[in-house]
Amino acid sequence: MDLYLFDFDKTLYAYDFRKRLPALSRVSGVSQYHLAKTWWAAGYEVRAELGEWKTAQDYLDKFAEVTGARITLDQWCEARHAASTPNAGVVDALRLAATLGTVSLFSNNPPPFVATLAKMAPDVAAILGPNVLVSCEIGIRKPDPKAYLAAVQHYGGTAIDTYFVDDSASNIAGAAADGITTFHYTDASEVPALDASIRAFGSRHPR
Repeated sequence: MDLYLFDFDKTLYAYDFRKRLPALSRVSGVSQYHLAKTWWAAGYEVRAELGEWKTAQDYLDKFAEVTGARITLDQWCEARHAASTPNAGVVDALRLAATLGTVSLFSNNPPPFVATLAKMAPDVAAILGPNVLVSCEIGIRKPDPKAYLAAVQHYGGTAIDTYFVDDSASNIAGAAADGITTFHYTDASEVPALDASIRAFGSRHPR
């Protein structure tokens, strides 16, 4: 079984934190500076991505405790969506990969991301179905090589039969260290090369 793992932020979807923070400030009534300092700079988002708070509501409760900003899941999604726009060519590459093997999202993100993905990125969610694997669920973040092995094992695959797409050089290196075939995506000009790479991977064995 061939397994195709796709990162989300800056890969399937463009992501701009500079748009997210103002949107979050607007819905919460708390300043951008205070949110950035108390939550992101203090390391809470990374802890959330590692699964310290198990549910979206647990995350939102901790967010309110730390920042003073009480927001709903819909408001969290609204701010996240404001910072995220589809990279159509990569979404099409995901669709192509789905014709060749099992596809899955593989992303460093917290529980609210999992809870709102279908609303935030319906095109991606429709292709993936239930195959959404996020760091908060496995308790390991990329680029730790153990994260990729956990993903491969989750789907009952092998590293040699796994293909991984990500924008981060360190994440790519982590996967390559496990023997996974990788593609380092940086911008839309690379979509034809990505498509060709996926096709080559899918046809490497005689059928």
